[in-house]
Amino acid sequence: MSQFFNSFYRDLDPYTPGEQPQDKKYIKLNTNESPFPPAPGVLDIVNRKEAADLRLYSDPELKPLKAALAETYGVTPQEIFVGNGSDECLNFAFMAFGGDGMAYPDISYGFYKVFAALHHISSDIKPLNADFTIDPSAYFSIHKSLVIANPNAPTGLCLSLEQIRRIVEQNPDHVVIIDEAYIDFAEPGSSAVPLTGEYDNLLVIQTFSKSRSLAGARVGFAIGNKELIRDLETIKYSTNPYNVNRISMAAAVEAVKDTAYFSECCQEIIRTRKYTTDALEALGFTVLKSQTNFLFARSCDITGKALYQSLKERGILVRHFDDPAITEYNRISIGTREEMETLIRTIQEILSA
Repeated sequence: MSQFFNSFYRDLDPYTPGEQPQDKKYIKLNTNESPFPPAPGVLDIVNRKEAADLRLYSDPELKPLKAALAETYGVTPQEIFVGNGSDECLNFAFMAFGGDGMAYPDISYGFYKVFAALHHISSDIKPLNADFTIDPSAYFSIHKSLVIANPNAPTGLCLSLEQIRRIVEQNPDHVVIIDEAYIDFAEPGSSAVPLTGEYDNLLVIQTFSKSRSLAGARVGFAIGNKELIRDLETIKYSTNPYNVNRISMAAAVEAVKDTAYFSECCQEIIRTRKYTTDALEALGFTVLKSQTNFLFARSCDITGKALYQSLKERGILVRHFDDPAITEYNRISIGTREEMETLIRTIQEILSA
């Protein structure tokens, strides 16, 4: 870093995104993107007229998108915050509610540690159980805000709605943030959004990147009590009022409207997830019970890193982590059925060799 870099940030260890190599064409199963294109209405709305209107600022209030989300989730527009991806929603939530510190699991979304360090928020990092599940009681009466990815990443495991309710009730003096980036691939009724009408201290964050095929558009949203949303809006208007561009907002509105396409894409990913789980287990892999659009799996016949490297050499990208607790596992995004069949054949070749 340069001599001019603010000393306030010199100890930052930035987030490392999944690989995006350009040297050749890969089957990308490393960043949990959707294998399907956006809804047809999205493709129609991203047109010359919308591009011509880029000369104009976007709507800072994002009224059309908030209205569409409010109708879909049974809340009011005043209970919705829209961010530049769910990462911005999380970042603002750390800023707004992390004054007394922030608690989160030790194996979870890597940005939590980064946001805490970025804003000099003390971290209370809770270990997972030996089976990678989250212990709800570890988050009872902790006197600080907390964030839990549910389903968790990279494990893919999910807390029940009753477990979330108990965590919220045990922390009435601080905000409980539930990061639901992958909730649309979980069992029906798993989302904590309905609980936001019961608890003033619950904030639920979701994204358009996974189930709605808009990772490149960068749109996320938070649902919670009106006062929590006003707090996030205060941070937004102190940072960037025009945080979501015009085309991304228009695309997101169309993605929300097409519920049939959304549902079919989610169901196809769930079906392909089961196929891939069964195929990996038949090869001797241990696969955690995923409620997401990825699998967390390990083999007894090859190390996690060796499998990752061997797949990459053969044109398939998966995500490997160097954390000793999970280094024998790889996170494998669910692609198309054809891509997953190719993955299984390639793993068979690697194990045979």
